[in-house]
Amino acid sequence: MKKLFAVLLAAALTFCLMGCGAKEETKKAKTFTMGIDPEYPPFSYMDDNGDYTGFDVEVCKAVCDKLGWEFNVFAVNWEEKLVQLDAKECDCVWSGMTILDSMKEAGYVLSSPYFDNTQVLLVKEDSGFATSGDLAGKVVTVQQGTSGEALLDLEEGDLKDLAKTFKEVTKCESFLKCFAELDGNAADAVFVDKPVAVAYAAQNKGFKIIDENLGAEQYGIAFRSGDQTVCDDVQKAIDELVADGTYKKIADKYPDVNQNNLLFLNK
Repeated sequence: MKKLFAVLLAAALTFCLMGCGAKEETKKAKTFTMGIDPEYPPFSYMDDNGDYTGFDVEVCKAVCDKLGWEFNVFAVNWEEKLVQLDAKECDCVWSGMTILDSMKEAGYVLSSPYFDNTQVLLVKEDSGFATSGDLAGKVVTVQQGTSGEALLDLEEGDLKDLAKTFKEVTKCESFLKCFAELDGNAADAVFVDKPVAVAYAAQNKGFKIIDENLGAEQYGIAFRSGDQTVCDDVQKAIDELVADGTYKKIADKYPDVNQNNLLFLNK
């Protein structure tokens, strides 16, 4: 009888352990992979320690902490960002990404806009350029896959008339390479998002921003078609971060992100 009881007890313990193991497996945290442009300060970039950081990165990490998700970062090729999103290399694209009607028409799920942005021209301080008109016959460079590139499209861009006054519009795969072109005199100006230009000019002497806002747009977060629930979860977590002050604390760390343009703080 004792032997039978021992056998039954051992079986019960085994079943219990198996059940606990299944519960632990069920509780395993979801891994959420954020797709970023890795060279896009102050929103997303690599710090001196080799870690990804920036305003967008820190907000996403705080969202994952609130939702109990494991946080992961994937550096996208900006021109191929939506292809990589569709291929499930990341769960969203969140990196100063402009909301476009074409994305909505293609079925992507988009968050509420969170930042009002404009495009500007960055030039050298000693260039003598004071307006966009001064760049007639000059070389302007822009990052591939950006709204800036679309605005300067010679056929369909909203700024095609301006673009036609330039000698050439060249394209680089990152803004840092665009800035290198400007620094090395291969380009006369960089057409770039204003906060990125502000951050670069603040950290590098000898550059200035031409005081013209050349294209208004808004940043948002893109999710795959069918991921409305994921988008809603992220949006709700952001709203909670705004309410408890965490969102502003993160913004305070990045003065180049103009808080007057942060839509969640100015509802």
